Amino acid sequence: MSSSIIERLYASIALTRRVEEWIADIYKSDSIKSPVHLAIGQEYIAAAVIDHLKQSDYVCGTYRGHGVYLSKGGDLNSMMAELYGKETGCAKGRAGSMHLVEASKGVIGMSAVVGTGIPVAVGHALAIKQQRRNDVVVVFMGDGATEEGCFSESINFAALHKLPILFVVENNRLAIHEPLHKRWAADTLTERMATYGIPSKRFLEPDVLAIHQHSGTLIEAIRNGSGPAFIECNTHRWYEHVGPHEDYDQGYRSLEEGDSWRAQDVYLTLGEQLDSDVKARIDENIELRIQAAVEFAEQSPFPAPEELFNYVYA
Repeated sequence: MSSSIIERLYASIALTRRVEEWIADIYKSDSIKSPVHLAIGQEYIAAAVIDHLKQSDYVCGTYRGHGVYLSKGGDLNSMMAELYGKETGCAKGRAGSMHLVEASKGVIGMSAVVGTGIPVAVGHALAIKQQRRNDVVVVFMGDGATEEGCFSESINFAALHKLPILFVVENNRLAIHEPLHKRWAADTLTERMATYGIPSKRFLEPDVLAIHQHSGTLIEAIRNGSGPAFIECNTHRWYEHVGPHEDYDQGYRSLEEGDSWRAQDVYLTLGEQLDSDVKARIDENIELRIQAAVEFAEQSPFPAPEELFNYVYA
């Protein structure tokens, strides 16, 4: 793997990590006006896959979508302002953390309702095929979303019509507070997806370079008309379902499991592969960007009350 790829991946992962650590700290005040679902520990997946996308490609994520938004080039200032509920936010202060959107960068939008982004992403893939473009859609979801009916319907429709879409499951083995072993009769999601006749692969470890290489191969094939593909990445959510705290004392998961995943923290292991000067330059740039984004959010105005009924359908 070339040093430039490692540098790009580290920069993307580090940006999401540090942004979310800042958010966790700010969240203790009343400045952030929406619930936040942190992807700390999982951010390498979005970074690895999205690194292969063009601006005209699309991504769709979940309410744990800061990394998807930032990796696709979403504006950090607009994102931070959105969390603050300000009119300069990417959804003009109406959406908050769970509904980030950036149409100019191909960010379809995140959704707070589990699984609802999946058929929307498939719709975008259908439009791409009908328009005979060579763009690609990547839709990210948690393991809980695969239990929604729209997941199987969407996989089948995409496979039937050979749509240009990559389905990515960020499997932290939790649906809020319910462990996977209490929900799935068999831990064979990837095998089930292969029965739709699409390439399907599972990554048990946080091997970011392997995920990057494999997703690149898939995306190139999808671009050339191969139809949909599927990858499942086992991962670990460091913090609580919603909010900035650890919750290993709640009894639904073990600290030992958390420790084993933290020992493989991609943010650290990838950073160790960089020249110290290169890493320091990336880290410094990220801190300056975040500081500027927080200042932008704090100084931006709230929406005027008379705007309350704008963009309302009925």
